Amino acid sequence: MRHLPIFDLAVRTPRLELRLPSIAELDALGDRAAEGVHETGFMPFFVPWTDAPPAERARAAVQYQFRVWGAWTPESWACEFGVFLDGEVIGVQGVTATDFAITGEVGTGSWLGRRFQGQGIGTEMRRAALHFAFEGLGARYATTGAYEDNAASLGVTRKLGYREDGIAILNRQGTAATQRRFRLSRADWTPAGDVSIHGLEPCLPFFGAAPA
Repeated sequence: MRHLPIFDLAVRTPRLELRLPSIAELDALGDRAAEGVHETGFMPFFVPWTDAPPAERARAAVQYQFRVWGAWTPESWACEFGVFLDGEVIGVQGVTATDFAITGEVGTGSWLGRRFQGQGIGTEMRRAALHFAFEGLGARYATTGAYEDNAASLGVTRKLGYREDGIAILNRQGTAATQRRFRLSRADWTPAGDVSIHGLEPCLPFFGAAPA
């Protein structure tokens, strides 16, 4: 797409492709949300968007994509990659930043359809996002966070070399819950030799990033 080259950007791993979903693929993305993202009675997200009936979860997943596309500026962006396995969209891997040109810092967040969990995909898609941030955009830091009872997310974070960066006490559906924060510096990041980035150069101004 000439006016929005971010739709031609892709990050590829041995199993996965991360790219913005097309309009036609949003229905399938909504289906993954409707099928379920986590077990009943547990809320891993800071914004509890999954605490809704399946049809509402599906609509929320689709509408969120439209919102972030429309709000995108070089000073404030949320690149919500669809995660594709064998051509099927199975979840979302987000990379976000505010004033990236100044801070050099990104945040990450993700969700994955329940039937695709437990296969190492969460680690692979986060590793791809970090490679994109550090090797593609030239980030200096990547941050993330999870509730202290979200063992799966914390396991991925620690496996990838983040260091603890404090805590916050948040209101999780009316109850105080501890969020653990993590930070990964460029110096601590090991480039992923099996991850490739395609179509990046025309997108760099959209991220507030300078050409390499």
